[in-house]
Amino acid sequence: MIDRLEKEVDMLERHLQVLKMVIENEPIGIVKMSNETGYPHHKVRYSLRVLEEENLIEPSSQGAIKTERTAEFVDDLDGKIDDIVDKLEGMKIEDAAEIEG
Repeated sequence: MIDRLEKEVDMLERHLQVLKMVIENEPIGIVKMSNETGYPHHKVRYSLRVLEEENLIEPSSQGAIKTERTAEFVDDLDGKIDDIVDKLEGMKIEDAAEIEG
């Protein structure tokens, strides 16, 4: 159960790293992103596809570029991550004695 969540968080981290590269280096292509991040081309391509489906980037003839929606997403990102962290903190079972009963 937790392993699946950890994989999702890792994938989200990759998507956000790719988005950050687009924001900072637009236009930018798959090869350059792969070389700079160390992620294989197919993983960068998948992240770009996900970001495009979310309307956060769009393709151009020179590479990926941000969209009108990108700035709003980035502005809201920290708050959403903080909310998720708070929710995860609330899920912790702090006292093993409760389980041993």
